[in-house]
Amino acid sequence: MTSTLTSFKTRQLGNSDLHLTPIGFGAWAIGGGNWEFAWGSQDDSESVAAIERALDLGINWIDTAAIYGLGHSEEIVVKALKNTSHKPYIFTKCSMRWHEDRSIYRSLKAASLREELENSLTRLGVETIDLYQIHWPDPDEDIEEGWETLAKFKQEGKVRYIGVSNFSVDQLKRAIKIAPVTSLQPPYSLLNRNVEAEILPFAQQNNIGVINYSPMASGLLTGKMTRERIENMPQDDWRRKAPQFKEPKLSRNLKLVELLAAVGKTHDVEPGVVAVAWTLHHPAITAAIVGARRSDQIEGTIKAASFRLTEEEYQRITAFLDANPA
Repeated sequence: MTSTLTSFKTRQLGNSDLHLTPIGFGAWAIGGGNWEFAWGSQDDSESVAAIERALDLGINWIDTAAIYGLGHSEEIVVKALKNTSHKPYIFTKCSMRWHEDRSIYRSLKAASLREELENSLTRLGVETIDLYQIHWPDPDEDIEEGWETLAKFKQEGKVRYIGVSNFSVDQLKRAIKIAPVTSLQPPYSLLNRNVEAEILPFAQQNNIGVINYSPMASGLLTGKMTRERIENMPQDDWRRKAPQFKEPKLSRNLKLVELLAAVGKTHDVEPGVVAVAWTLHHPAITAAIVGARRSDQIEGTIKAASFRLTEEEYQRITAFLDANPA
C-alpha cells in the first residue's frame, strides 16, 4: 500500500524535546497469546502490517513493553521498522518480568532493571530508548531504588527520557524528589475516569506529560464489540474476565457506544474515534495510546489523530456518564 503520510499537529511531552502526534501505536495486543495478560493469538504478519500502516499514515511514536508477549512485542516492533524508512519514537517499559514457566513477577531492584534494560536494547536493536517507563509501582517499597536506577540509565545515555505508568500522586511526589518525571501513563477513558480528580491536575502543575492508555477501553468502545463477540473470545483473552465486559456493566457500556456512534455519524468517524477524542479533550493529556492488531483497524482509528469534539458534544457525552454512573 502506498504511503499517504499526514502531518498531524504534535504536542511536547512534558519536559522532553519529544513532540508526539495526538495518538501513538499501542503494541500490547501484538505480543500474541499464551501469557497472563494476552489478547489471544495474533498473526505476526498482520502486526507488522499494522505498524507499517500507522507509520505511513503519520503516527510518530510506538508504545510497547518488555512484558507484552514476554518480549515478543518488542521483537515485532523491530521487524516492522526494518521494512520502513520512518523513524518513530520508541517507548518501552520495565518492572514486570517472567520466569521460564511464563509466570510473571515484579521487581524494581537495580540489578533486575539493568538486566531488563539491556534485554530491551538488544531486542529493539537500538543504543538508546526514547522513553523508558516503570510499568507498575510494584513493589511500592522499592520505588525509590527503581527511579534512582532509571535516572542513572538516563545519565548514561541509554535512555533519553524516563517516565512512569500507573503511579499515584504520592508515588509521583516520591519520584520527583529523586529526578524529574517526564511522563505518566495512566488508564483513562470514558469508562475509567479515576485520574481526573487528583492525578491529571498534579501532572499539569508539574509539567508531567500524560499519555493515556486504553482510551477505547480495550476495544469495548470501538463500536465493533458485541455480546456475541465477547462470548466467543479466546480463552486466553484477559477481557473475558474484565468487569466492564460483563453484566451489569456491559448493558450500560453498549448504550454509551450507541451515543458515541450517533456523535460520530455526523462527522463520519467511528465510535472509537469519538471515545479517543473525549480523552484528548482534557488539557492534561498529551497524547493517547491506540492499539491495533491489523492495518484495517488503523484505517478506522487514524482519524483520532485529527478529530476533535466540540464543547457541546463533549458535554453531551459527559452528561450521559453522570446520569449513568459506572
